[in-house]
Amino acid sequence: MLWELLLEHKGKVLGVLAGLLFGIIFLIVGFWKTVVFILFVAAGFFIGRKLDDKEDLREILDRILPGKFK
Repeated sequence: MLWELLLEHKGKVLGVLAGLLFGIIFLIVGFWKTVVFILFVAAGFFIGRKLDDKEDLREILDRILPGKFK
């Protein structure tokens, strides 16, 4: 029964867990450190998604920072 409820509402459950995690991080380390943490997580997700799509890491970095990775 609990598994059925979790599977039926997995987006809500994951959202609540993510909010709880970020709320705890906010309370422990503060606002700006939490913002930096979220930016690092987003950057990691972005790079990971690009690598999953078989894009070259140097090409990605060259688009972000032109002329630095040739």
